[in-house]
Amino acid sequence: MTSFLLSMRPMFFGTVLGIGGLANGWRMATRLWGVPMLIGESLAVLAFGLWLLWTMLYALKWLAHPSEARAELNHPVQGLVAALLPVATLIAAIAIGPHVPLLGWSLFIAGAAGVALYAAWAVGGLWQGGRDPQAVTPILYLPTVGGGLVGGIACATFGQTTLGWMFFGMGVLSWLSMESVFLTRLFQHTLPAAQRASLGMELAPPAVACVAYLSLAPGPADRFAIALFGYGCFLALVMLRLVPWLRQQPFGPAAWGYTFGVSALPLAALKLVEQGAGEPVAQVALPLFVAANLIIGWIALRSLAGLFGFLKRPV
Repeated sequence: MTSFLLSMRPMFFGTVLGIGGLANGWRMATRLWGVPMLIGESLAVLAFGLWLLWTMLYALKWLAHPSEARAELNHPVQGLVAALLPVATLIAAIAIGPHVPLLGWSLFIAGAAGVALYAAWAVGGLWQGGRDPQAVTPILYLPTVGGGLVGGIACATFGQTTLGWMFFGMGVLSWLSMESVFLTRLFQHTLPAAQRASLGMELAPPAVACVAYLSLAPGPADRFAIALFGYGCFLALVMLRLVPWLRQQPFGPAAWGYTFGVSALPLAALKLVEQGAGEPVAQVALPLFVAANLIIGWIALRSLAGLFGFLKRPV
């Protein structure tokens, strides 16, 4: 048990984002294409169950091994991955809300407060400077961009539209201000193999921003939403071109960093179709949805195989 707790990392909460995003895609597919509701709701319950499991284990790690947990939080690159905890809490709220409304609301409040407070704490640290250029990776998106955009989606889900636009502003303006910083770093310095899964977070912002925008503005899809989706599709093509280079990083829990953007892009396409976007969005929605299921399914199977191997190791 000790070795398992020591191996527990905040990045494990990335599974909640990937599975929860896929659940929302299946919920949309139920509305658009009439697929069985059971699939989306089962994935939503699974996302909530993963959130509950990782939250309990992470809390136990802080109780049993506080020095190790504190060292991870202070790490210059991986420390900000802790932002996944409040973001995953919002995803869990969206997942479980239709089934247990009171629990959903409680998680929504806790997640929204956690996102705002952690983002302020994290950005306050970044503003003090002294950061090594090698530590500038898309992981820096998580507190403000990931938290803000998922916060916007969650607020729309729970009927808090004004608050949702505030979170949306935090997410989009933070994304725009940091995008050129990351691209400059990528243009000038090769990203080490051990950090390349962080590029999955580079894929997510336009797709998640599109979903958040459409959730907060449920009328007919406009040009801004389609433009966000277009940029997301372009980044997906770039990621495809980089697959051989990205695979130089050994498979591990960090692979779940790809899944949020992978699940958000077809969700954005499905929401655009639901809100009146025509071709070519309607033509790519199904292929993107199928691809997302295959990619996340493959990552899940590889992760289960890795977990089984870890548990079989002699103590």
